[in-house]
Amino acid sequence: MSFMLEKSFGLLFYLKQTPNYKKDQMYIYLRITVDGVSKEISTKRLWFVSKWNVRSGRAEGTNEEARSINNMLDTLQVKAHEAKRMLIDADQEISAQGIKNLMLGVDDRKMILEVFQEHNDQVAALVPQEYSAGTLDLFKRTLNHTRSFIQWKYRVDDLDIKKLNYEFISQYSFWLKSVRKCQHNSAMKYLTYFKKTVLLCVKYGWLKSDPFAGFNLNRKEVEKPYLTEDELKRIISKDFRSQRLSNVRDIFVFCCYTGLAYIDAKQLKSSELVKGFDGEQWIIKNRQKTESASRIPLLPAAQTILDKYKADPQCQAKDAVLPMLTNQKMNEYLKEIAERCDIDKLLTFHVARHTFATTVTLSNGVPMETVSKMLGHKNLRQTQHYAKIVDAKVAFDMKQLKDKLSLQG
Repeated sequence: MSFMLEKSFGLLFYLKQTPNYKKDQMYIYLRITVDGVSKEISTKRLWFVSKWNVRSGRAEGTNEEARSINNMLDTLQVKAHEAKRMLIDADQEISAQGIKNLMLGVDDRKMILEVFQEHNDQVAALVPQEYSAGTLDLFKRTLNHTRSFIQWKYRVDDLDIKKLNYEFISQYSFWLKSVRKCQHNSAMKYLTYFKKTVLLCVKYGWLKSDPFAGFNLNRKEVEKPYLTEDELKRIISKDFRSQRLSNVRDIFVFCCYTGLAYIDAKQLKSSELVKGFDGEQWIIKNRQKTESASRIPLLPAAQTILDKYKADPQCQAKDAVLPMLTNQKMNEYLKEIAERCDIDKLLTFHVARHTFATTVTLSNGVPMETVSKMLGHKNLRQTQHYAKIVDAKVAFDMKQLKDKLSLQG
């Protein structure tokens, strides 16, 4: 889209009285006016008031000094028109400030990666008070993806934010899916984080409109794996000779009965285990990912596991309630646990959290609003997906009943 060329444009050279004004001499200024908005530039040259032609905006006289002044003013006038042409050719807005900046060699453009980096630096300064380390990591990864995309598409190291439009977003989405091989939901996640920075540019007035307008950021629904009641029982009852597998199994089961994510279980401290208003033991803590509060009454199975590790030296040394390993190590051991228990699912701590939401709570009649609070969700929409899974289970169970009844008939 080209900016309107019919904007009013005017140049005026005039004498201006300044604090260091000399008798009968003033500095010559150039006033640039676009659509009624003016900016001025000092030529840093003095001239006599009595020898200045206000109508032509030039020095009067034929001597060498007058000719030198007028040649300089002619050159500045040509530069002003060249600056205007450069803005048109670059498809940038024609403004008095823009012309002045080009004439003075000032680049006040806002660049995409530069703005994004400044944003990320501010996020980093607010970890952990307002942002989690995980959120900062996502912003950093999104910045790296954006940098790679700009180099791939535009063959430059950075790009003026005024180049942000629907085409940029659409091509960025294509690049994430084709070149980076991201799944649809992952691509939408990165674009969502990129949008947070873009909207700041709109709010600051650096962008006239949101380039995401009309772009669909919706994610595809994916089935969240969880354990059935039978699979959970198999893991609980399995006798592991290995202490490491036994420990990882216990922690996984604890998360199945509390809904805690890996990082929240790792950071769980004894001070966050409190007696609730009902006299029972509760977990009350903020989720590391979202800082939203989780308030979870402890089920007997979870309490038993906590009691088991009360005197564990590793826990006591780290002021932790569970002997946690790294997420990567624990996921490796969970694969082994799944094989030993004949479970054909990739076990992760996400699976444990989903199991709490479905098999442990919703399937046993716990209301969705209650489950949402325990999971630390900020709204019910985040929890509704689990209800759909439970509906699928109900449908499956009822089909089995129908088949059984038809055989009896």
